[in-house]
Amino acid sequence: MSNPSRPIPHSASVIENFGDFYNAWLETQRGFLEQLPHVLQISDFKEERQLSLINQVLAHYQLYHEEISKAAGEDVFRVFSAPWLSSYERTLLWICGFKPSIVFRLVDGAVKDLTPAQAASMEELKANVKRKERDLTEAMARLQETVAAPPIVGLARRAGRLVDGEVCEMENAIEELKIGMLRVFNGADLLRGSTMKQVMEILRTDQTLRLLAAATEFQLRIRRWGVQRDLQRTRAI
Repeated sequence: MSNPSRPIPHSASVIENFGDFYNAWLETQRGFLEQLPHVLQISDFKEERQLSLINQVLAHYQLYHEEISKAAGEDVFRVFSAPWLSSYERTLLWICGFKPSIVFRLVDGAVKDLTPAQAASMEELKANVKRKERDLTEAMARLQETVAAPPIVGLARRAGRLVDGEVCEMENAIEELKIGMLRVFNGADLLRGSTMKQVMEILRTDQTLRLLAAATEFQLRIRRWGVQRDLQRTRAI
């Protein structure tokens, strides 16, 4: 199938184009959601067809991670605010995306035939991922405490009346915050990718297809609900 979500030629920056990219990326996701259940039913060359589709879906996710990483490099503050998402979608964000551990809930719902060995491996991985999530959450909280620290707050309140030395201090503080947010963003995005990779290593090919179908359906449903809620709110104003 064609892939309309290839990066859009940049007349502006990646961050400026990201909303258009994301909408095109979701359209391809909708195409995958139609294919995933169908391929599960194919008997001829079943394994080859399944693996081919899995690789296509994973390449599509990799494209998203590459683009949002570029966008964060340009403007990490805007990536954290995610203006291309609905207000409902933004309430579900954890460091610019879904929590990595949500994949285990999707496995529980979509993969009912785990062997005892698979289930044990999944529980061990889940505990490890939860620990890493807590570490990143704490790192993000420390950054937020830095922003709320009295020196920074004081400078921000006096932004229109800063002298040269204080301007430099403010700029340095913002740059340090940007570096810290990028570090946390990269850590969260890496954990999202590594969690899915390790989960797939535990699952069989057909189980992986069911997981990818569930993940795609979940994301598209959240998107649909969010857009509908924003439209209803707009009409009510």
